[in-house]
Amino acid sequence: MKQLLDKPSIFKGQKGLEYFEFEEDFVEANMRCIPMVVRFKLDQVKIKLKLHEWAKFSAAEKLALALAPTESLADKMNYKDKLRSLVFQYTKEDMSELDPSRLIFDWMDGLVVPARLQEKAKEFGWKVSVQQWGQLSHLQRYALLKLTNPGHENKNFPIAMREFNIV
Repeated sequence: MKQLLDKPSIFKGQKGLEYFEFEEDFVEANMRCIPMVVRFKLDQVKIKLKLHEWAKFSAAEKLALALAPTESLADKMNYKDKLRSLVFQYTKEDMSELDPSRLIFDWMDGLVVPARLQEKAKEFGWKVSVQQWGQLSHLQRYALLKLTNPGHENKNFPIAMREFNIV
């Protein structure tokens, strides 16, 4: 088991995939947590994927979900269909819809730094400028906001802030 945990995840260094170093300590080879790139796509298609469902998917299926496009409406429908099929294949249950109140949209606007991000940064004595915020990718902005969620373990917030060269 220890050897499995020491291997990097299949996401690390994958061409065409935005993956963060701060995730490596909790995703690793067995991908016991859902990486931000997949969480981002799940939010885009409004699906709540449970960790026990994710854990049943093969490494190839997890990678395919991370790489699959979700830009167009057709992409989103295909992604949902693939998820529905995988969840049912492994659990014999229907997948869950995401509670719309839990969706994060603040990442979309690169011209306004969300207040909750500024509040979290302030806890560390930091301030995020509009220029810094605007230079981040959509996924980086999404990840920072996800890491500020009240119920989320926020230990990776300062690590992500450093990785994204904000502090």
